[in-house]
Amino acid sequence: MSQGSPSVEADRRAGPLQTPRGDTTIEETVVQKLAGMATKEVPGVYAMGNAARRAFSSMTERIPGSQTNVSNGVTVEKGERQAAIDVSIVVEYGYSVVEVSQGIRRNVIRSVENATGLEVLEVNVNVTDVHLPDENEDQDGQSAPSQSKSLE
Repeated sequence: MSQGSPSVEADRRAGPLQTPRGDTTIEETVVQKLAGMATKEVPGVYAMGNAARRAFSSMTERIPGSQTNVSNGVTVEKGERQAAIDVSIVVEYGYSVVEVSQGIRRNVIRSVENATGLEVLEVNVNVTDVHLPDENEDQDGQSAPSQSKSLE
C-alpha cells in the first residue's frame, strides 16, 4: 500500500454522490430533463431547440402515447461530480436576450445542483431564433388572422 492511497480514496469519496456506503450515478438524460424544465420556466423562452429539432418533436408529440420531450435543445457533458450544459432556445420578441440568458443560467444551475448534487460549471445559451408576434399559428396549423390579412 502506497502513502498516497488513503488520500486518493478520500478524494474519490468527497461529494454528496460518493459516500463511504456507496456511490450514486446520474444519467445525462436526467440532467437534460431537469435543465430543459428549468429553461422552459424562464419568461421570454418561446421554444427550445433549432427549427429542425422543433419540427421533429412536434410531429412525434402527435403520436398517441408519446411523451413530450422536455430535453429538446439541451446537451450535457457530465462527469462524476460536475456538468456543463448547453441549451438552444427561441426567445420571445420583446424580451432582452441578455436577461433571458441570465435567467436560464440561474434557473438551470439552481435546479440541477439542488436535484442532483452535481456542480454545474457552465450553462451556454444558444439563441437560434426570435419568435415574432405575427408568427403565431392556430390549432389547425393555419396562419393566425393577423397573418392572413390580404392587401386591399
